[in-house]
Amino acid sequence: AVRIFRDVRLINIQRRVPEPQRRPSVIVNLLAQLGSWVLSLLSSVGRFGIFSGRVLARLGGAGLSPIISQIHFIGNYSLLIISVSGLFVGFVLGLQGYYVLVTYGSEEALGTLVALSLVRELGPVVTALLFAGRAGTALTAEIGLMRSGEQLAAMEMMGVDPIRRVFAPRFIGGFISMPILALIFSAVGIIGAWMVGVLLIGTDNGAFWSQMESAVDVFSDICNGFVKSVVFGAAVTLIALYQGWASRPTPDGVARATTTTVVVSSLLVLGLDFIMTAWMFTTV
Repeated sequence: AVRIFRDVRLINIQRRVPEPQRRPSVIVNLLAQLGSWVLSLLSSVGRFGIFSGRVLARLGGAGLSPIISQIHFIGNYSLLIISVSGLFVGFVLGLQGYYVLVTYGSEEALGTLVALSLVRELGPVVTALLFAGRAGTALTAEIGLMRSGEQLAAMEMMGVDPIRRVFAPRFIGGFISMPILALIFSAVGIIGAWMVGVLLIGTDNGAFWSQMESAVDVFSDICNGFVKSVVFGAAVTLIALYQGWASRPTPDGVARATTTTVVVSSLLVLGLDFIMTAWMFTTV
């Protein structure tokens, strides 16, 4: 009887001992990490879409005075870097364009080359990248500090809608400022190329302006570039506002949000530029 009792007890003890767990393979870990990243990305895109819809739905009650203030804050403070960058981009385009065209005896087409490059591509794209680096980070940091200071929560407690009061005027300000800055960038760039090509190198002044006037079309070139800048302005401003709204209420969270604003905005601008260029200029 004692032996039977010992055997039964040993069997019970063996049943209680857990089996050794198998370590997941490297492929399983990679698939799990990839799935987690995809789910996190889809969740972020969904939250961004809901946030954008809420902002766009409350644009009507933004108020004129806050919008003018935001246009001054976003556009006027970005004017210096946009103008200086456009001038030096025009200098480089004038030099490089002349070196390429003079090889084929077509240096009179320098104005056309510079104008089409700036109006179609470089004006909207470079302006959007600079806009994301200057105005986008400022908006993200401002909203992030308001969130960390619980100012947005305090506005909700007082019955004030922060989307209508804080986010909508800033979106409209960025939406209006970005196309204007892109036009200024292109105009200053053309002037810079003229200074290098005509005043410095000695290209014919009449050929520079006349060929530019005959080659650049108002609708297919200027208007399409303007549409690009409008889309870029809306995208960059929404991303900046969302990153500030979704940031963690800590100094490290605000810093990470500003960095994410620049990275995501830059990648999105380049991707949208490819899509819109393929759609707009394939038949031109």
